[in-house]
Amino acid sequence: MDAAEARALAQGFDPLRLPAAFYESPYETYAALRAWDPVHRCPDGGYFLTRYADLDQVYRDRVRFSSDKRSVFGPVFGVTSPLYAHHTTSLVFNDAPYHTRVRRPIVEALSTSVVRGLEAGITSLVDSLLGRLQDLRQFDLVEDFAAHIPVEVIGNLLCVPREDRGPLRGWSLAILGALESTTTAAQRQQGNEAVSEFARYLRTLIGARRRQPGPDTDLLTRLLRERDLSEDELLQNCVFLLNAGHETTTNIIANGLYLFLRTPAAAQLLRDDPALVVPAIEECLRLESPNQLGNRLVSEPVTIGGVALEAGAYLTLCIGAANRDPQEFARPDHFDITRKPNRHLAFAAGAHACVGMGVARLEAQVALLRTLQKLPGLRLRGAARRSARARFRGFVSLPAEIA
Repeated sequence: MDAAEARALAQGFDPLRLPAAFYESPYETYAALRAWDPVHRCPDGGYFLTRYADLDQVYRDRVRFSSDKRSVFGPVFGVTSPLYAHHTTSLVFNDAPYHTRVRRPIVEALSTSVVRGLEAGITSLVDSLLGRLQDLRQFDLVEDFAAHIPVEVIGNLLCVPREDRGPLRGWSLAILGALESTTTAAQRQQGNEAVSEFARYLRTLIGARRRQPGPDTDLLTRLLRERDLSEDELLQNCVFLLNAGHETTTNIIANGLYLFLRTPAAAQLLRDDPALVVPAIEECLRLESPNQLGNRLVSEPVTIGGVALEAGAYLTLCIGAANRDPQEFARPDHFDITRKPNRHLAFAAGAHACVGMGVARLEAQVALLRTLQKLPGLRLRGAARRSARARFRGFVSLPAEIA
């Protein structure tokens, strides 16, 4: 693409009208926006930001930028809808003091020591799944592997009975799918039904846990001790934890496996030096960020990247573009598992950095390293199929086989 084509692509970009090819790989579009229109005014009046420095500034400024989405979600979902009730109670779409109050007990319940204590169980789970893949020989790395891991891990953290975990993935996909820039009435209806069904189930689980508390490692039991959390706040944030822990972690694992299977030299480097698993996962997070987009509202007039933004302006923060910004990352499109430093924004930054990132990192580290070690003959088979989502980047299907 020459300069004139890139400039035209950037100036004509509309996140509400994305071509099918965008979902397969949005990075050429992101590069054009970074180069020619990094604070892009969209046709609907919002702004689409693609530079690392601009996103970092927004994430770390809690005065001029707000995470509160009530004014945005109301017209989209309807203020009496289950989706509106969920997303406006979830800590991720709120500001202080509510965000601070709700986030604190969750952070404490997911402390470093708690996360370390999960490793043996995650390793056992991954090994059992890999054993099944060895028996199957041909399989789908999403359906038969990656999607199982976060459901089990978060289910274990909240002590959800194993026989009750079947609907969790479907509920999660429906609720988070409703956050896409464009949705149909049917998708919003599915999201509303998922919130209602999820909430109904959790009320039953919470009632049982009140009558018989679980062990100290049970996240739900720990949260029930928090007198500052109302019943509805507890319920909706448990829905959030199960959702956030599911789709993004599934995508981290599947995206990472795809990168390694497409880059055999990197896979062998990790097998030869397992200590590289930590920077390797950070590089997977950077290059194929599972969460590609975030949003903020401008609280008071501010200038970003030389552009004056009015109060009330709606910002879309393009994490996928920022994480490939050549001003921050050398050879940004290259998969380098030894990259250092690697200050990616896959988990956002500042006060709203992902509350469960320690768990997600551990799941990905164990899953990718054990897979490459135990299945050296693993290879892709047939066509991989990306999900048609702009906000969450992952695969619907990733066929593979053991040679």
